[in-house]
Amino acid sequence: MGTTQLESVQEPKYWHLKTVLSEALDSDFAVGEILPNERELAARFGVARATLRQALEQLELEGRLQRRRGVGTTVAPPRVGVAVSTAQRDWSGGGPAEAWQPVDCAVAVAPPSVAAVLDVEAEEPVHIVRRIRVTNGQAVAAELLYVPSSSVPELSAIDAPSGPARARRVLRELHRLGLDGQDRSVELGSARVDDAKELDRLPGAPVLVVTTRYLAAGGTAALSVATYRADTCRLTFGDSGDLEISHHDQERQAS
Repeated sequence: MGTTQLESVQEPKYWHLKTVLSEALDSDFAVGEILPNERELAARFGVARATLRQALEQLELEGRLQRRRGVGTTVAPPRVGVAVSTAQRDWSGGGPAEAWQPVDCAVAVAPPSVAAVLDVEAEEPVHIVRRIRVTNGQAVAAELLYVPSSSVPELSAIDAPSGPARARRVLRELHRLGLDGQDRSVELGSARVDDAKELDRLPGAPVLVVTTRYLAAGGTAALSVATYRADTCRLTFGDSGDLEISHHDQERQAS
């Protein structure tokens, strides 16, 4: 990377620096390579470290860089392609191997905002299923699925242990219920401590939060809050209304 002075640039310095760094990543660095430390980069480009951090954070948000524990800032690989269909989900456990893997299940009180969507009493316990989505051997998303007891009325009669086995029982009962439809929202967020650990991210790293409300019998049968790695995934809506995650390289080819 050559030295670039930014004193005469009219746009925000960090934004111009981001462009310069992005071009350098394409020409001078390989995937997985570690960038020089902040002090060296700031001196090389003649900017304050605060300006440099803004540029690096933007590149991380765009999926060009990754911050790795104990390693530093590295050049990110192409984004992983993962389909996220709006079609009715097969809760019974079938489907491709690259899908949601049950991790745990607990019975606990849901956050107030979730309880309001599920239309349950504030102190009413619900089933909370935790799952991880793995693609090409990499964890790309973590999900909390909130299921009220009314959606799985037969579950109490099943001798289901805790952990992944109980999670699968809840999902099978939800599958038996059947769904009438769903709605979904996507927003930018920051990785919570639990999600960051499971997704190999730093707490506070940018993530995409996909919230899905599953409908049955005129009400909400379940609520999914899935956290996707923003550096790994790009969410796009197709003509069919399905939501999918495309490869970073495909985005370049399309442009």
